Amino acid sequence: MPPDQVFTVTQLTRRVRGVLESGVGAVWVEGEISNHRRQPSGHHYFTLKDAGAQLSCVLFRGSAAALGSLRLGDGQQVQLFGELTVYEARGQYQLLVKLAQPKGLGSLQARFEALKRGLQAEGLFDAGRKQPLPRFPASVGIVTSPTGAALRDMLNILTRRAPWVSVLIHPVRVQGDEAAGEIAAAVRDFNRPDFPVPVDLIVVARGGGSIEDLWAFNEEMVARAIAASRLPVVSAVGHEIDFTIADFVADLRAPTPSAAAELIAPDREELERRLEVTTRHLSGRLRESIVSGRSRLRVTLSGALHREPLRCMRESRMEVDRLGELIRRGAGHHFETFRQRLAALLAVIREHRPDQQLTRACERLGFVRDRIRSRVAHGMSDKGNLLRETSSKLRLLGPQATLDRGYTITTDAEGRLLRSRSSVVSGIVLRTRFADGETRSIAE
Repeated sequence: MPPDQVFTVTQLTRRVRGVLESGVGAVWVEGEISNHRRQPSGHHYFTLKDAGAQLSCVLFRGSAAALGSLRLGDGQQVQLFGELTVYEARGQYQLLVKLAQPKGLGSLQARFEALKRGLQAEGLFDAGRKQPLPRFPASVGIVTSPTGAALRDMLNILTRRAPWVSVLIHPVRVQGDEAAGEIAAAVRDFNRPDFPVPVDLIVVARGGGSIEDLWAFNEEMVARAIAASRLPVVSAVGHEIDFTIADFVADLRAPTPSAAAELIAPDREELERRLEVTTRHLSGRLRESIVSGRSRLRVTLSGALHREPLRCMRESRMEVDRLGELIRRGAGHHFETFRQRLAALLAVIREHRPDQQLTRACERLGFVRDRIRSRVAHGMSDKGNLLRETSSKLRLLGPQATLDRGYTITTDAEGRLLRSRSSVVSGIVLRTRFADGETRSIAE
């Protein structure tokens, strides 16, 4: 930069802003909030300071959702993430805040995410291992602080909604170094078979607070105690926006302790209304059944059977006798018809004498058998004579007889018959067949 160059204030300020935004950019910074102001527009203006310096900060309304449950206020120790820039109108550098969390939250959040990933990989969050809650529990075990507002709220709701439910309180500390061990031990105590007062389900409860306050419910020992519980466990920790590891492992997560009390016990007034509706329905069905029964009874009483039972019985006996007579007559007629048909069949049998027919059939069969044998023998004799005559002719006319008389047969090497001298070429192989064998020679 030339030493004699002159800038306007605006030019220099913009030059400084560019250096800050490009050289520093987005950063995390921690300190104490002071002079906090929330404007009607929803923007937050405050100063972040430590023992040696201070930094102006602004959180615009569009980024305020990043606060979550955090409520900014003077004296808070926080960690802020944002972009460093310059407010040109005042020539003041400031931090445009994008994220905010309590100081120390970074390490806790990292521990939370690491444990959550590990337990999820083991399957402790799977929906398939969740147990259903009993619809009408007779007794409930509550693991919480005996002096907390959460317990008072739950007892008030349970007393109003389900006064028949017995409540057993297992007092524990709900924050601090010893809290996680006490909570896990209380869950295990309720699951002991020899526990003095058995319960149907367990509620692990605590009111709202910061992540540090709720940290006992993010400890692994608490998560594993809940996962190993044979009794259903309801997690009711913090406010609706708060989530802990216990919420993911439990069989049911309630947004608040009060909501847990409403979820685990049916409303007495609603049950009474349903009972009244059911009672009216059953009463109506009972009245309908009585009216219908009375109607059927009146019909029965007005019938002939009820008015004159003896006359009906006499008429029934007479009808039985009439039907019996018809049956006897019909049976006699059928028997007579059957006897006549049987006699006719016997006459036919005697006339045809099956034994005689069998004898005649055997005689005919013997005659046919003899004729077949005779024809077969005569045919075989004729065929034998013909065969002998043909064989004799073959011996006289065949080549072997000619060879026996002293003649020979000459062929080439492939067995082709040589019928004339012109068929013989010098140098070929000649095969000469005699009556008693064969010789080979070469033509010259």
